[in-house]
Amino acid sequence: MGTIRLTAAQALVRYLSQQSTEIDGDRLPLFAGMWAIFGHGNVSGMGEALHGARDTFPTFRAHNEQAMAHSAIAFAKASRRRRMMACTTSIGPGATNLVTACALAHVNRLPVLLIPGDVFANRRPDPVLQQVEDFGDGTVSASDCFRPVSRYFDRITRPEQIMPALERALQVLTDPADCGPVTLSFCQDVQAEAYDYPERFFAPRLRRIRRPHPDPVELDEVAAILRSARTPVIVAGGGVLYASAEPDLARFAERHGIPVVETQAGKSTLPDSHPNCMGAVGCTGTGAANALVAEADVLLAVGTRLADFTTGSAALIGHPGTKIVMLNVQSFDAGKFGAIPLLADAKVGLADLTRALEGTKAPAEWTARMRDEKARWDDAAATYTGATNAALPSDAQVIGAVQRAGKPSDVVVCAAGGLPGELHRHWKTGDALGYHLEYGYSCMGYEIAGGLGVKMALPHREVVVMVGDGSYLMLNSEIATSVMLGLKLTIVLLDNGGYGCINRLQQECGGAPFNNMLVDTRHATLPAIDFVAHSRSLGAEARKVANLAELETAFAEARDATVTQVILIDTDAGPATDAGGFWWDVAVPQVSVRPEVERAYQGYERKRSLQRAVN
Repeated sequence: MGTIRLTAAQALVRYLSQQSTEIDGDRLPLFAGMWAIFGHGNVSGMGEALHGARDTFPTFRAHNEQAMAHSAIAFAKASRRRRMMACTTSIGPGATNLVTACALAHVNRLPVLLIPGDVFANRRPDPVLQQVEDFGDGTVSASDCFRPVSRYFDRITRPEQIMPALERALQVLTDPADCGPVTLSFCQDVQAEAYDYPERFFAPRLRRIRRPHPDPVELDEVAAILRSARTPVIVAGGGVLYASAEPDLARFAERHGIPVVETQAGKSTLPDSHPNCMGAVGCTGTGAANALVAEADVLLAVGTRLADFTTGSAALIGHPGTKIVMLNVQSFDAGKFGAIPLLADAKVGLADLTRALEGTKAPAEWTARMRDEKARWDDAAATYTGATNAALPSDAQVIGAVQRAGKPSDVVVCAAGGLPGELHRHWKTGDALGYHLEYGYSCMGYEIAGGLGVKMALPHREVVVMVGDGSYLMLNSEIATSVMLGLKLTIVLLDNGGYGCINRLQQECGGAPFNNMLVDTRHATLPAIDFVAHSRSLGAEARKVANLAELETAFAEARDATVTQVILIDTDAGPATDAGGFWWDVAVPQVSVRPEVERAYQGYERKRSLQRAVN
């Protein structure tokens, strides 16, 4: 057996570069490269290793560690978890800046490999710059912050440890059930240490994503439940997209006459024009979707973890007679809400169910009800997204304008605030993957960095980032990265003067407007932020539009641009769609001197009584 002498960092990079995946018959690198911001904890070891592999294993430089990890995560999501990226940082703040992104990937079940620098394993120069010292535990490091938000965590304290660590890491990153972030905290002295690695460790490896079939007994039980269903509804989650099962879902729904409602992660599994597509479900759902779910006797939840926004905080699905079937690759999810599990990949699970349900179709009156509800919702939604002459348009009206000027192949990217709710209801998806929302962690600042990752994964599609002024101010640096990499984004920036979404929620809970809108904060002078000048300073082309008509024109012109575009429009923080939707459990104070809070609490208690008892 031959060996090759490499530093631990060189061995890590070489190993990653030998991993591949297969997509539509083409063999592609599993890792599209590594994002890197260098510091004293990784510039020497990892920096030298990446430089040596720069022609075959690309390195990308970002401006913020959290943002670059967001880009990597978005790339993996837009790649249906079939390809991914890695991120390396220094010790200290560079490392801990990744923790938020790591949590985001964990919640959303998305693969990313994080390689933060760490303290000296030999401890000779302790305490090194940026080292966190625990007075009672010499093994503690700042990178321990990653433990609760990583699917797999390891600290590399010897060069040979990367061999088992990388094998375990790749098992997690490519497993459809356990998929999530992996952190290999890499001691900075160990990165530079050499070891005689066996050559076979670097043999090319094809990583295929497994597709588990359902257990025959579970399949028979679920088929019997669906055969007897009178008002069944399918809840489509992100697992449908990750399994490339959209065509299978469409055939299943058509053949059996079942309406399909979509979670935030599952939106775009069916085009909005599909007759069985009822659109968004839950707190930010359409009137059609929520009306049908409220009457469902069986919910077939495919590839979703049934989070609170989907279930109306367990109140929308609270009817005790409703049976829930969970088709999911992860047993943890498949058992939620006392559900009947069907543990399987979405694609093969739907195929096996189709065979088991041959000749079964929902009652004709239920199918007719589905079509009536869809038509009713389409009419209602049009009143929110239409053109207006108002001085300040609503979020929904801006969405309508962007959609009118766009194309079905466009990909919209968003994350937090009021926009995700309005997009979930109103964005009319055309092609699969055309709706990219990070709403599992609802992380402000994801939008622009996420858009960059989507563009890397889907370079031939128009990527439209919709972002509010609050999120923009939190994290905008990757505008410069998009310009630097020649990855053009179209960013529609809605300025409502603060955190309009939380301001509305605050008042819905009986609170007074306080500390959300800029005018309601403690201030000496209100800031006059020139977003156009700021965007231009980062290299983008930017303009401000005065109304929706100008927005449509500007957006259409932006399609022909080659550099990132920022289109700014002032909006009204007040209006939000009040049709559709459902209650969301946000705890209201039991005691307050304010009567508005007391009234809100009484309404809160009434809604809580509807919640499903088993979760």
